[in-house]
Amino acid sequence: MNERVDENKDLKRAALSFIVLMGVVSLFSDMTHEGGKSILGAYLSLTGASAAVVGFVSGFGELVGYSLRCATGRLADRTKRYWLLTIVGYAVDLLAVPTLALVPENGWLWAAALIVVERAGKAVKKPAKDTLLSFAAAQNGVGRSFALQEFLDQLGAFLGPVALFAVMYFKGSGDSLTDYRRCFALLAVPALVTMGLLAARRLFPQPENFEPDTKKAAVGNFASGKKFTLYIAGISLFALGFMDFAMISMHVSRRGLMSPGALPLLYAAAMGVDAAAALAFGWLYDRWGMKALALSALLTAPFSALIFLLPGGVALYVGAALWGAGMGAQESILKAAVATLVPKERRSSGYGSFQTAFGVCLFAGGWLMGCLYDRSPAGMAIFSMSAELGAAALFWRTARPERGGEGKTAA
Repeated sequence: MNERVDENKDLKRAALSFIVLMGVVSLFSDMTHEGGKSILGAYLSLTGASAAVVGFVSGFGELVGYSLRCATGRLADRTKRYWLLTIVGYAVDLLAVPTLALVPENGWLWAAALIVVERAGKAVKKPAKDTLLSFAAAQNGVGRSFALQEFLDQLGAFLGPVALFAVMYFKGSGDSLTDYRRCFALLAVPALVTMGLLAARRLFPQPENFEPDTKKAAVGNFASGKKFTLYIAGISLFALGFMDFAMISMHVSRRGLMSPGALPLLYAAAMGVDAAAALAFGWLYDRWGMKALALSALLTAPFSALIFLLPGGVALYVGAALWGAGMGAQESILKAAVATLVPKERRSSGYGSFQTAFGVCLFAGGWLMGCLYDRSPAGMAIFSMSAELGAAALFWRTARPERGGEGKTAA
């Protein structure tokens, strides 16, 4: 009896160590990604891209990055080569970012190609990586485990833009293109640290052993379950009403609500809220289950009205904070829900379906809200809030127990 208790404690400690390891990997990875993202639009413009091209490249890159995940998720389930797909995806993903420093003047096509390559690398790694995390999360609570990983992830997302801001402030040459190239080159440092940390996979050769196998009767039925269908509908609405920070920064810049140099700091502050919100929502998810998803959507809903309908000031900061809270929810408990709803043997496919639906709707919603913004910012804000409130209703419905025990086999 005591031996079994000791074994369980050792397993929980090992699982927690694995989650922390992957969180630190995500920290350095996001220093690379989000640092680059904070200057990417301006860099594309300086290399000759028009505003329309910047918007299309950003949206198309996201679409590629998300839509491929359905296929890479199925590939991970079939081959069970979770570590291989994770490492290959990271290699492609991370090395594309510092390579942007080599883009020549008026070479926006090269920059655009690298952005798409980076997103494709992310598509290769994400379903497999999230599946590895879900195995370990089974030992310590899926909400708290994904929240801890997201907290470390967003710490990197905060540090990356702040580090580049410091570089440009203290070491700026006065030539924006040169400064941005230097920043992208410096991002090779966290990228290489990330790849070095992944060598620690030898300590955890088979993370799938953290979670017991699912009964065969549960495997293969998750996609037709009502709970999973409602969940996919809910995250699709959530994505439709959400938007990329580029839309927010464009509005703030056009209206003169902040100085251009302060925009990276607004983004960094939102990432700080993201990290804190991930921890809070993760804690709530392990206690409330799907009801925590409904709460996150309700809390996120007013962000668009505060940012786009009110004249800046406190409303802008509160709106950015709520946007950051929505980011924290989508990167933590939305993933935790997949681990709850989808059996172990099909989980990469579940993550692929989730991420593809989310990405396609995020792209469609971003394009639609961009069109609405040109005609009526108020109409855009109403659309965004309506979609988030609709998502909250579907998440609440998903939280309700089903008759006849449907959905329990997928847990």
